[in-house]
Order: sequence, then structure tokens, then C-alpha cells
Amino acid sequence: MITLSPEVQAAMDAKKPVVALESTIITHGMPYPQNLETARRVEEELRTAGAVPATIAVLEGRIHVGLTDEQLERLAQAKNVAKLSRADLAACLASGGTGATTVAATMIAAHRAGIDVFATGGIGGVHKGAEESFDISADLQELAQTPVTVVAAGAKAILDLPKTLEVLETLGVPVIAVGQDQLPAFWSRNSGMKAPLRIDTAKGIALAHKMRRDLDLPGGQLVTNPIPEADEIAAETLAPIIARATEDATKHGITGKAVTPYLLQRIFELTEGRSLRANIALVLNNARLAAGIAQELGRLS
Repeated sequence: MITLSPEVQAAMDAKKPVVALESTIITHGMPYPQNLETARRVEEELRTAGAVPATIAVLEGRIHVGLTDEQLERLAQAKNVAKLSRADLAACLASGGTGATTVAATMIAAHRAGIDVFATGGIGGVHKGAEESFDISADLQELAQTPVTVVAAGAKAILDLPKTLEVLETLGVPVIAVGQDQLPAFWSRNSGMKAPLRIDTAKGIALAHKMRRDLDLPGGQLVTNPIPEADEIAAETLAPIIARATEDATKHGITGKAVTPYLLQRIFELTEGRSLRANIALVLNNARLAAGIAQELGRLS
């Protein structure tokens, strides 16, 4: 079911640090060619920081852990690519389909390939109005059962962040802030909520990952890494923009998996591209931290 790219296979054989990357950010998060440029930049950022990138996607019925440059370019330009989570990953494989992996599906594939660390932009969570729609991302359950450390800039700011944190707490997922006491909120450094845990070093995060494994605790860790100060968009600036985008989604009947891509695109339009620039900056920042954690895990092993 799994094909490792030559670069990832060589790294695994040599026991070099490898960091997983999702592919929905390529197919559903950014327009072409920015998506391809960003994917290449994130991969290069990992290499510069001392880790090997493993972008994960399903291509013609196989999970590919690590994509060649040709595969990356083909995926960046592909149309109608399935957005795969835990529920539909197996069905896509069985039908010989092609799909991009969400946080949940990326965690599943990374764990099966023996990769412990995954860098992304932001995780999914509890959508606003979930008390009526029950729209809650499978990412949260995945964090509770799959032992991968996920480095993100928090949950996406379009979500109901207090409810997302409550669900993570109920599921027993460690939520760790880096370098500050408050949880970040994707494009913004501060969400207004205190982080349950704070660990400021890659070594400390790696030790916590190893300790969970030694205790035989299921699930992974969510490491919330704030966007660099120079690149953030203040939460008070974003609040009315997110509210307007959410109203537009409701008015147009956008539901299910289409909600997040729609909101991200609408916010991109309303911020005149500033949200995309911030998104790129935070993903690069997360990649650097993830590389450090992967290196420290390698030393611990």
C-alpha cells in the first residue's frame, strides 16, 4: 500500500530524521502556482534544517510517502482531487483513486511508514455552530489515537477555538505551546486562551513524545508553534473578516469538507492576499521546529 520516494527510503535506511507533510495544503489550501512554490519551499526548509521531507498523497491507489518533483507538480495542477481523511482513505486506495491527505490521513500514513513527526499549517477542529451541525474534524480523534507529534500554528482561526480545546482535553491530547503561555490561533500569535502545557525546546518536546511511547499511551501530541511576529495578522483584525466569510458560506449553502477550503479562499480575498502570505510564513516556521524535534528523537533512539 505504501511507496517511499527514493529520498525518503534512503533517509529511513540511514536512520536520518524524516518529517511528514500533508498534501491538502497543495490541492485545497492555495491556488496554483503558489501551492507548488510553497510545497517546494517547505521541503527545502526541512532539508536546510537537517531533516528529509516526506510529502504524503494517494496516487493511483497507493500511498506515496515522499513525492518526486514531477509528482509534486502534477498534484499541484490536478483538478477534483479527493480530500482524504480516516473515513475515506481506504476506499480511495481500493478504487485506485488519487487524493490529498488531511491531517488525519497524513498521521495514519506517517505512522505506518515509521515517521514520528509531522509539520502542517493548522489542524481542523470544532466548527462554529457545531452544537447544531455536529461539524467536528476527524483530526481531533486522530490525535487521540495515532502516535505522531503534529507541529501546527494551532487550530485554524476559522474554528470555534474554545470548543476545539475542550474536545482535545476530553480526548487526552497533550496541547503544547512553544515560547509563550497562550495558545496561538493560526494567523495570530495569541488566541486569548492559556495553553494547557508549555515546552520551549525541540529536545523537551521529543522527550515528551518518547515518554508517551514508553508509557504505552495512545495518541500523539499537538505542538502549537506561534507564527513569527513579523508575519502575524492580529486576531482583532481577523475577527470581522472571519465572521463575514462564515456568513457568506452559510448564505451559499457550503457544508462538510467544502467549508474550510471555501473560508480560506474567501479570507484570502477579503485580506487581499495577506492571509496567504501569513499561511506560508507559519508553515515554514513549523517545518523548522519539526525538523529539530525529528533530530532530537533520532538522538534519543
